[in-house]
Amino acid sequence: MDKKVALVTGASRGIGKACAQALAREGFLVAIHYRSQEAQAHEVAASIPGSKIFQADLSQEESCKDLAKQVKDTFGRIDVLVNNAGMSIDQLITFAKPSEFDQILDVNLKSVFNLTKAVSRIMIKQKSGRIINLSSVVGYTGNAGQSMYAASKGAITAFTKSIAADLASFGILANCVAPGFIKTDMTDSLPAEAQTAIMGKIPLQRLGTPEEVAACVSFLSSEGAAYITGSTLHVNGGMYTN
Repeated sequence: MDKKVALVTGASRGIGKACAQALAREGFLVAIHYRSQEAQAHEVAASIPGSKIFQADLSQEESCKDLAKQVKDTFGRIDVLVNNAGMSIDQLITFAKPSEFDQILDVNLKSVFNLTKAVSRIMIKQKSGRIINLSSVVGYTGNAGQSMYAASKGAITAFTKSIAADLASFGILANCVAPGFIKTDMTDSLPAEAQTAIMGKIPLQRLGTPEEVAACVSFLSSEGAAYITGSTLHVNGGMYTN
């Protein structure tokens, strides 16, 4: 096939949806992954010609393997993997439950490991590929009540640096995009006082948009990023700049 293929996880809404649409505008055929929001996934697919939707519970290893195989069988290749799917359970460490921590690690971290492992085998045979993992500013700064989420996202950064070294000789690049506070359904539902507190942490004094995160994902998928691997692009309005 002439067109390259991008697999975006958690693409039925928010940042994942914006990433899928941005990559489509760059000429990619897009595999839209969703876990439970089938109707929303169909809506995203309707906006992207040539795209297909794929259901999978990424907390399960076999589901990750099956997803990679289904996308490969459907499109013939996978050129870009965007590991965007994730979740958060906010809780002070004193009250955090081990079962909640296990759940966050399964969804946020183990899914990235399992799907990257499965897709990297396809990319190695192609001798090319891009892996882009969505981290978070709190993986660098920490945040009260988000120790479990921050731990999972910080681990993604270290994982990405390591696989960048593993896969470089095969022509595969691996990078992170680390969003700060982004305008989504979750931030829209926050009380006014919580939104005011968030703004106080952001030098640019506004929330980011899913499209601004997607623009960075699109760049890392492009030929202009051919000499970038093992790096993180921070999209946080100045909250963290190291």
